[in-house]
Amino acid sequence: MQEPETELPEGQSRAIAQAVREALARRRMSRQTLADLARISISTLEKALAGRRPFTLATTIRLEEALGQRLRNGTEPVSAAPETRHAPSELGSYSRESAAWLEGRYLTLRPSFGMADAVFAYRTEIAWDAASARLAFREAERSDAPFAQTGSVAVPNQSGMIYLVTNWQGQCRLAVLCRPTIHGEMFGLLTTLHAGRGTQLTPAAAPLALIPEASAGPELSYGRVTSGMPAYADYRRQLGRVFEEGYGVLFG
Repeated sequence: MQEPETELPEGQSRAIAQAVREALARRRMSRQTLADLARISISTLEKALAGRRPFTLATTIRLEEALGQRLRNGTEPVSAAPETRHAPSELGSYSRESAAWLEGRYLTLRPSFGMADAVFAYRTEIAWDAASARLAFREAERSDAPFAQTGSVAVPNQSGMIYLVTNWQGQCRLAVLCRPTIHGEMFGLLTTLHAGRGTQLTPAAAPLALIPEASAGPELSYGRVTSGMPAYADYRRQLGRVFEEGYGVLFG
């Protein structure tokens, strides 16, 4: 019979909740991203942070590993599992510090695959994953939430490009982005699969733009953005820059 999880005292749970909130603020990390990295449900994390249930020892240890800091005794690094600060060679061997400028939330734009001339907008969050020693990305605010992607970020020195790589049981999706502009924008191409008739999947490529949310403007909007909506003209302009300014090329 499985032993019940050890619940921490109320006072200690409150202190851990405060430490987690501060860590999220410093890292500009969402609660969902932390829950994914710690391999716990977002419901469990939300309830513990709100004080509706105590933290358990197992949950706290997972959060410590994901954040790379001790939560039970302040904010000193966790000595039991020292953090690896360089990504694997297949992702470019970049250090955490050298790639920190990529971390943040981005308004992400591509053409809608289901409606001509419409723009599909969602959020991409990039943050350091201490458990796997790499930058990881996660998509959110997608109107087709079941198709939201998560994956790794490759930053090789040779090409100077940035790659967002999804590999789920051998099924791959790849975004190739040029280095950020002076305003932090990244432009490039997305290669993916498009759902056709019935269960048919078709290879597809499209322009892609990632705009830092802080500079995305007052008309920030997610979902399918169509002509006449406040954000439409700016979103089309940003997508147009991919080919107009040479950030991507489609042959044929």
